[in-house]
Amino acid sequence: MNFLGTPDIGPLMFSGLTLASFATAFIGVFTGTAGGLILLAMMAVVMPPAVVIPVHTVVQLGSGVTRTFIMWRHVMRSTLPPFILGAAIGAAAGAKVFVSLPTATLQGILAIFILIVTWLPKLGRLGAERGRFLALGFVATFVGVFVSATGTIVAPFVASAAPDRRNHSATVGALMIFVHIAKLVAFGFLGFAIGAYVPLMAFMIAAGAAGNWVGEEALNRVSEQRFRLILQLFLTALGLQLLWNAASGWGWI
Repeated sequence: MNFLGTPDIGPLMFSGLTLASFATAFIGVFTGTAGGLILLAMMAVVMPPAVVIPVHTVVQLGSGVTRTFIMWRHVMRSTLPPFILGAAIGAAAGAKVFVSLPTATLQGILAIFILIVTWLPKLGRLGAERGRFLALGFVATFVGVFVSATGTIVAPFVASAAPDRRNHSATVGALMIFVHIAKLVAFGFLGFAIGAYVPLMAFMIAAGAAGNWVGEEALNRVSEQRFRLILQLFLTALGLQLLWNAASGWGWI
C-alpha cells in the first residue's frame, strides 16, 4: 500500500511515523540530544535502508529549522561560522572516504568519544572556541553522511560551552541545520532520489515543529541542575548502546 504515494507505507505506518517525529522532537529539545537517533532507529525498522538516511536527514533539517526559529534568542551565534566551515569540509570528505570504515569500528569510536566528553566535560573546553567548533563541524558532518544522527557528537561540546539549558538546546538545533544541509548536498552528488517520500516528510516536519514547541515549554519548567543530569544520563545510555553494538559487530558478545 502506498499512502499518499509514499512507497510501501500504509496509513497506519504513515501516522505512526508522524507521531514518532512529534515525540522525538520533544525529546530532542527537552533532553538536549537523542531525539534524532531515536527517530532514526524507528524509521530503520519500517523503511528501506537505501532511503532511511536521506529521508531522516530532511526531516531532521525541518525539525532543526523550526527549533532554531522558536529558540533563536538562545542560540550561541559565535559558534556558527567555524562550525559551518567545518561542516562543509566534512561533507566533501565524508562522501569520498568514510565508506571504507566498518560500521562496528565507527560505533566503537563514537561511543568512546561521547562517554569521555560527557564525563570529562573539561575536555570539551580545550583550546579556543572557534577551533573546537570548526573541528566539531567537520567530524559531525563527516560521520553524519553515513550514520545520520550525529547530534550526540555535538551535544557534549555544546553542553561544555553553554551557560544555560536553553542555550544548549537552541544551539544544538542551529548547528545541526548546517550538518543536514551539507549532508543533503553530499547525497545529491551520490545520486539519492527521495521525491516519492515528500508527503511523509512534510507531515513529519510539521509534527516535529509541534514537538519542538511543546518541548521548549517543558524545558522552561525544568531546573538547570535536572536538565544537566538528564542530558548526562541520556548521553551515557547512548554511548553504552553504541559500545554494545560495536562489540556485537566485532563478535565479542
